[in-house]
Amino acid sequence: MAVELGVRVVRPRPGTELGVVMRTLLLLLWLATRGSALYFHIGETEKKCFIEEIPDETMVIGNYRTQLYDKQREEYQPATPGLGMFVEVKDPEDKVILARQYGSEGRFTFTSHTPGEHQICLHSNSTKFSLFAGGMLRVHLDIQVGEHANDYAEIAAKDKLSELQLRVRQLVEQVEQIQKEQNYQRWREERFRQTSESTNQRVLWWSILQTLILVAIGVWQMRHLKSFFEAKKLV
Repeated sequence: MAVELGVRVVRPRPGTELGVVMRTLLLLLWLATRGSALYFHIGETEKKCFIEEIPDETMVIGNYRTQLYDKQREEYQPATPGLGMFVEVKDPEDKVILARQYGSEGRFTFTSHTPGEHQICLHSNSTKFSLFAGGMLRVHLDIQVGEHANDYAEIAAKDKLSELQLRVRQLVEQVEQIQKEQNYQRWREERFRQTSESTNQRVLWWSILQTLILVAIGVWQMRHLKSFFEAKKLV
């Protein structure tokens, strides 16, 4: 006996599936760029600052090394040990969470406790760098955020983890980091919504105030014209 099976195909609303795919791709791309390596040039008293958007309870590691320009060789050479860098980090509330003097090559670490834009600033110790007045210093900076900051080879050696255990740990930490990033995006969306609602409310009250002012001016003009016509005995 043949049995006829009824299959119901449920189609998503237009644009829903595309929106989910786009949000997922944007999140993955954003996570992929959490580690950034660059170099820049600074003068004797110059200060360079960078803005990094970081979720709360996220570890950040920065590695840097400095090179001093040699005019004779016309190229950058490793800086002398006496030449150091001062690193200062501020949270979104402008509170200093790290302020420390390092050497010509070093590594700084901090953990965010407030989500938002963190300011990372670096500048040289001018007392030593004044010996090279007029020169330029090249700073190579590599910032790693979240699970990208973990050295899994060191973790595996320390905890004696197998390759499978290490991979599972990596996946768990990646999932935790994705949850933090999603919570941060929700927090940003909520702040944006609150700002939009506040702006709309202010615009509404400003429109009401303008209307009241126009009505008051119109009433005053009518009364003034009426008294003028009565004084001239035109009405």
